[in-house]
Amino acid sequence: MRVPAPVERELGAAASTGTTKGSMMEVKIGVRSVHRELVIETELSPEQVEEEIRNALAVERGVVALTDVKGRRVLVPTSSLGFVEIGEDESRPVGFGGTL
Repeated sequence: MRVPAPVERELGAAASTGTTKGSMMEVKIGVRSVHRELVIETELSPEQVEEEIRNALAVERGVVALTDVKGRRVLVPTSSLGFVEIGEDESRPVGFGGTL
């Protein structure tokens, strides 16, 4: 039995990221001559983000392309990269329960 195309793509995206739904990672990208950094929340693993960046850097006039959790694509030419910080998004406790 064949799975309809939209479900197939959704399953493929979830399987390829290796993350569970709701798990996000924050990527900060510093762009040369720009004072603010780009902050992207993605469902990709740190290894997948690093692989994407390495592949873009290996190509002459490469472009780093990442998709955030809302489906927006962010494209940055590698010639403009200042730095990339890859880190897990921390879940912060809410409320006053942790002040013992």
